[in-house]
Amino acid sequence: MVYAWVRRSAARRPEAVAVLLPVLVMLVIGLWGLDRGGMWRDEAVTFQVARRSVPQIWRLLHTVDAVHGLYYLLMHAVLAPHPGEVALRLPSVCGAAAATGLVAALGVRLCRPRVGLWAGLLYAVTPMTGHFAQEGRSYALVAAGAAGATLLLVRAARSARAGPWCAYGVTVAATCLLHEMALLLLLAHAATLALARVPARVWRAWGLAAAAVALLLAPLVLVSRSQSVQVAWLSRTGLGSAERLLAMFTGPARLVIVPYLLLVALAVLPARTPRGTFSLPAVALPLVAVPPAVLLTVSRWWPLYDERYVLYALAGAPLLAAAGAERLVARLPRPLPHAVLTGVLAVTLVLAVQLPLLRQDRRPDRRPDDLAAVSAVAHRELRPGDPVLFLPSLARRAALAYPKGFRGIRDIALSVPAPASGTLYGLEADPRELRRRLDRLDHVWLVAAPFATARAWSPGSPTERAKLAVIDERFVPRERIVRRGVTLRLYVRRPTYILAPPTGRPRPGLPSVGRAGPGALGSPPGPPR
Repeated sequence: MVYAWVRRSAARRPEAVAVLLPVLVMLVIGLWGLDRGGMWRDEAVTFQVARRSVPQIWRLLHTVDAVHGLYYLLMHAVLAPHPGEVALRLPSVCGAAAATGLVAALGVRLCRPRVGLWAGLLYAVTPMTGHFAQEGRSYALVAAGAAGATLLLVRAARSARAGPWCAYGVTVAATCLLHEMALLLLLAHAATLALARVPARVWRAWGLAAAAVALLLAPLVLVSRSQSVQVAWLSRTGLGSAERLLAMFTGPARLVIVPYLLLVALAVLPARTPRGTFSLPAVALPLVAVPPAVLLTVSRWWPLYDERYVLYALAGAPLLAAAGAERLVARLPRPLPHAVLTGVLAVTLVLAVQLPLLRQDRRPDRRPDDLAAVSAVAHRELRPGDPVLFLPSLARRAALAYPKGFRGIRDIALSVPAPASGTLYGLEADPRELRRRLDRLDHVWLVAAPFATARAWSPGSPTERAKLAVIDERFVPRERIVRRGVTLRLYVRRPTYILAPPTGRPRPGLPSVGRAGPGALGSPPGPPR
């Protein structure tokens, strides 16, 4: 018995190496520079929501971000022992490592160990994988769930028992609860079953699992549809969207894209396979093509597309490239010596070409904003008791993520704090109350998102319009500090509106300010500091 176990272990050693080596590479890439500095806006939302109590999170989901509900609850448990930026991103590193191992396992199961090894390594060194491995959002976990569900589909289709299909359905459901755009994975799996020409019993079992998932997800879809204002910033897609996604799936360097596409083309060349057999192209091609194609097409009329929403489809690309490399090796007139090592060296070359991009991605300035830097500026410039106006209310995210820099300030517009109000950024006073509060001030600091200082911005909220009107009518700018993603401005009351002596402490070194004309909010006095 022991001898038989040893023989089985030795026989499985290549499979284990093919899976574990890419996982280790992904862990190294994911952990490299994980503590890159400040959170950006999306990570800050995860951080501040996950630190609320479970009842507060549940209340929030009724008004906003229902699509991320399961992820927030998971992160609540993760951040409970020791909240911080590294802890925020560690689940994504683990998700990327799991996805890498599952991609390799698919290559091993559907072809052979070296194909799994090549595919897993190629997935790990893709810049898009490395980027989302360090994001405090759900997308790397969704990618792991999708890869796991695909592997379970292959296993379940070859089994006559109900257990594998239950595991498949549970995995798909959990993945879709992490982000509902993963529902498109079911369309990819349907295409896989069609390409494999599976028997009717497999279609029936898959149909039952898919129906159960759809039934479970229906309430989430309905709630998130009512919250569709959250994706109002998305734009219609075009050819450029598809080109950008291709560059993200392969890596933007032409030295990588051209051979990558040639290998993929070689992999999808027609080949005779027995009916009911899952070939690697039959699994990988729908996975990489169907979800992006559907979402890109729909978004030409109803914008729903963003590259991160289809990150899970990336798993199919390295599988196809590895399958193409295997076909290329098989068609050589002579056997290629050390074929495994040759493939590994080729992936190493890909990593070397894309290493500068991976290095740049670990700098805080590669994200749209750096809220830690904003908080540091606030800590240096603001004093306890200073009145602060956030424009719009979402500019409060820096104070919520890094409260130290804003400690002791007076949030002039805030009426009910974010956790107690069941909102992301809190409830603000109505326009009349806001005007009354501002009338008492001789100066106010404005913390504004970049778009809020543009003349073209026209807010829909009456409170936001009141902020703009009062600042423009009754205050003049005296000081401005610009940081990536946020602008801080000190405003002082116009002389004609001074009703009482200033109550704030004097600020030495500020230049005198004359009367500003209309639109002063959108026209800062001189270059940023």
